[in-house]
Amino acid sequence: MAAHQADAKRMLDDRGYTGTLIRGQNPALLFEKAVRDRITESYYWKEQCFGLNAATLCDRAVELTFIGGTYGVAQKPTPFLCLAFKMLQLTPDKEVVEAYLNWGSEVFDRKAEDDAEGDGLDQLDGGEAGNARRQKNVRAEFKYLRALAAFYIRLTWEPVEIFKTLEPLLEDRVKLRQRRRDGVDLTFMDEFIDRLLTRDRVCATTLWKLPDRGMLQDLDMLEEYVSPLGEELDELDKDEEDDNRDSDVEEVRNGRSPSDDSEVANGNGHASDSSEGSHSDDGD
Repeated sequence: MAAHQADAKRMLDDRGYTGTLIRGQNPALLFEKAVRDRITESYYWKEQCFGLNAATLCDRAVELTFIGGTYGVAQKPTPFLCLAFKMLQLTPDKEVVEAYLNWGSEVFDRKAEDDAEGDGLDQLDGGEAGNARRQKNVRAEFKYLRALAAFYIRLTWEPVEIFKTLEPLLEDRVKLRQRRRDGVDLTFMDEFIDRLLTRDRVCATTLWKLPDRGMLQDLDMLEEYVSPLGEELDELDKDEEDDNRDSDVEEVRNGRSPSDDSEVANGNGHASDSSEGSHSDDGD
């Protein structure tokens, strides 16, 4: 245990550091000093992260029950954050990180997963229903491993790689629990990925600022992103335009109706009469 603690401290010492560099610096320094200190002093780091390698880290990640940064009055680091720091210490190859990210994706079928929700499952036959359940279970089992890999990618990879690798997960609607300072909330994988791509601070960690995606498109480094909800949004816009058009037509019809014209005319006439009457009274 003391050796594990000394190893962590040695990793944070830039003097004589010969490991992998990320953007020209020790990868452990991507976490703020206060967070690093809390991690290396935490029970989970000392007890559960000892001797982990790229393979055994998967076992710890599968055991996770929530994502998050720090929590409680003492700002304790979550196991998720401790494992992310361990990944920075290990700096696994990109192929390994991609394996974490895609674990179980070979059986991922969006329609089958949707059918596994609620009433849709009743419409499938026995074999399809069982396959849908298995797909859903596999995705759920490794969801925190995928979230951990996505967080590590956002911390360490280059902008174009980040967008290309993480944007497909914007279609993943698997549920995640997120530990916050004063409790636990429910979120979804696509929401977590969206925060990684659009915010500068996630899970108590300041992320380096990504360049604007539009700029990368202009430089022909990325293709235009097509939202999976594009068709649905177009239909909603079309429905809204139709509703507005119908509303305008109805207003025009109401404005031209004889009864309304008569009321408007009578109203003006009364006003005019009363005005004339008041002037004549004043004159007398």
